[in-house]
Amino acid sequence: MTNIKLKEELEKLRSEVKQLATENIEASSKLEALISELEKKLEEPTGTDNHPGLVEDMKDTISQFETEHPRATAILNDIMVTLSNMGI
Repeated sequence: MTNIKLKEELEKLRSEVKQLATENIEASSKLEALISELEKKLEEPTGTDNHPGLVEDMKDTISQFETEHPRATAILNDIMVTLSNMGI
């Protein structure tokens, strides 16, 4: 169930990235990289050791985007909660 929720949140974030792509290429590139990293986690959910910087990357991204991109930030916060529920 948690993986399904994470996939749904990633799709929301991907949709938001498409809107950002025309406005802010740097922001959309950073979010795309983060999405890729999260998708790798879904493919190999064998523990947090495989992705040691994932949570830190999420926190950094949230702090960078919270004023300029509040919708993306809200989605990232939801993803953080989901990851926490997964034990990450």
